[in-house]
Amino acid sequence: MTTRFDDLVRRARALVVDGRRAVLGIVGPPAAGKTTLAEELVAALAATSPPGWVAHVPMDGFHLADAELDRLGSRDRKGAPDTFDALGYAAMLRRLHDDTDEMIYAPGFERTIEQPIAGAIPVPHTARLIVSEGNYLLVDDDRWNRVRPLLAEIWYADLDQDTRLARLIARHVRFGKTEHEAVAWATGTDERNAAVIAATRTRADLIVPSALIGTTLTP
Repeated sequence: MTTRFDDLVRRARALVVDGRRAVLGIVGPPAAGKTTLAEELVAALAATSPPGWVAHVPMDGFHLADAELDRLGSRDRKGAPDTFDALGYAAMLRRLHDDTDEMIYAPGFERTIEQPIAGAIPVPHTARLIVSEGNYLLVDDDRWNRVRPLLAEIWYADLDQDTRLARLIARHVRFGKTEHEAVAWATGTDERNAAVIAATRTRADLIVPSALIGTTLTP
C-alpha cells in the first residue's frame, strides 16, 4: 500500500521501460473509485508527457448488449462476469500489447443508455501507457484468466463497504433507477459481483486506499 498520489504517478510511469508499451489495470468492486483513479492518473501523466503518451481504455465497453443478454436470459444479471465479452477484451489487450497498429479503436460504454458503443475510444500508436479499469481483471477462470498476463500491473481500488454502497445507490439513481430499484440492484446483483471481486484482492500488485482516490480532480 502506498500513501501518496505522486507515488502512484511515478509507479505508473515506471511501467513503461525503454519506450515499450505497457497496460496498467485497475480493479475493484462497483463504485470503489476505479474510474476516478484512472482519470486522475491519466490527467497527471498527460500533464508531464508528450501528446498522446497515455490513454484511458475502460473494460466497460465489453459489456454484452442488452439484446444479447436477453437472448441468453442474463439481463437481470447484467454486470456479472459472464455478461462481458472477456475474450474480446483480452484480444484488445493483446493488440495493445503487440503494439503494431497505427491506431486501435476500443469500444466505450454510455451509462445514460447502459450500452456499449463500438469504436468510441481511439488509442494512437504514440500511447506508451494505457490505463484500463474493470471489475474482473483478477478473476481466474476460463473467461478471464487470459487478461492477467497482458497487464504490467493490476492495482486494487479499496473503499469501505458502507461508503461504496451509498455511492453505488446514488449512481444508479443518477442514471435513471428509482430509489427502490437502486437499492435492490446494489444489494442484489451488484453485491454478488462485489463478493467475486473482493475475493481477488490479494492477487493485486498494489492496494490503493480510498484516501488517494478523488483528491486531484476538480469538484
